Amino acid sequence: MTDAGTSAPHAAPPGCPAHAGAVRLAGLEYQQTPSQLYRTLRREHGSVAPVLLDGDIPAWLVLGYSEVSYVTGHDELFARDSRRWNQWENIASDWPLLPFVGYQPSVLFTEGAEHRRRAGVITEALSGVDQFELARECEQIADRLITSFAGSGQTELMSAYAHALPMRAAVQMCGMPHTGTDTQRLVDDLRISLDAAEGDDPVAAYGRVGERIQQLVKDKREKPGPDVTSRMLQHPAGLTDEEVVQDLISVIAAAQQPTANWICNTLRLLLTDERFALNVSGGRLSVGEALNEVLWLDTPTQNFIGRWAVRDTQLGGRQIRAGDCLVLGLAAANTDPQIWPDGHVGSENAAHLSFSNGEHRCPYPAPLLADVIARTAVETLLERLPDLVLAVDPEELTWRPSIWMRGLTSLPVRFTPVVQ
Repeated sequence: MTDAGTSAPHAAPPGCPAHAGAVRLAGLEYQQTPSQLYRTLRREHGSVAPVLLDGDIPAWLVLGYSEVSYVTGHDELFARDSRRWNQWENIASDWPLLPFVGYQPSVLFTEGAEHRRRAGVITEALSGVDQFELARECEQIADRLITSFAGSGQTELMSAYAHALPMRAAVQMCGMPHTGTDTQRLVDDLRISLDAAEGDDPVAAYGRVGERIQQLVKDKREKPGPDVTSRMLQHPAGLTDEEVVQDLISVIAAAQQPTANWICNTLRLLLTDERFALNVSGGRLSVGEALNEVLWLDTPTQNFIGRWAVRDTQLGGRQIRAGDCLVLGLAAANTDPQIWPDGHVGSENAAHLSFSNGEHRCPYPAPLLADVIARTAVETLLERLPDLVLAVDPEELTWRPSIWMRGLTSLPVRFTPVVQ
């Protein structure tokens, strides 16, 4: 997703007095330290803030932990079918957020019994993944990646490791080879569609992702195997090929970019925070603590778009109109001072909203599989390269310019070269 413009308050869009003083979800000062934006919005607007998306399209950013929990727990008021949106007449065909809000026949936009049917297929297909076998496969992938740069004594971990590993694990779970030109193109297009940089075309990239997954589904229909795609196609719910394609895109996208950022954000914490640096090379417990703390403080998906109001209602003292768009402020909710008044978040528990909440949360057992991938990636790297250190000062690390995803642009490190 892209960001452009400034963060200064703007006049309300025509016919929308509720958005007087709305703030654009953009601005370089907030892309590096979005917590400042959330504090400012919370101070000025409370737990539900009027904001402007790309192109000054009005929406509501839900900042409060209780409010995000309420929205995600009441589908009868805040639903996922984006065709309810009251702004479609103002949305251009090349709007950068279109891949995320344009209605698609995927599990992400279904509701009620249809959503339970589709999500049930995903849950059962993912439940067929042996977590011990997944950990072994991830360790093998990690070893191959590490071997490719271990002799150099230095590397950039985001591109060489954190980004590559979860994608290879995800496509392998789905029955694709984890190496090859097609897989690398899929990796690149998913990155563009999820977190486009300047000059990227996220709409075109998303189209290419769909074409590659269509071919995968066709191949698995002809020759099924012990993989997620085949289990979805063979499920008694009888999903069509197009339904499987759409839902697989959702599964792979959720497994790749957020998990890559989870890995990299955790490595950053381990390499820069003295609480972990003293015993990280020998303590697996500290790795688990770091993984969980990142979900509280640097969650990979900062904001999620979204929910659409089914009818006029109120939330956080705001009058929400039928068809209004609500953006789930997952990062802001996780650090809500109403639940952590002393500023200390609950890094020792798992009550965060990083996997969302309610019927549309990340389906079980996907969070467990993501944890297996991330934990194995971090532990294997530290075991293979125990003297790993940052190659730059921590202050030189920069975050990708996005208000949606939370991930570093790069993580350069150095270590003692390993003779192969």
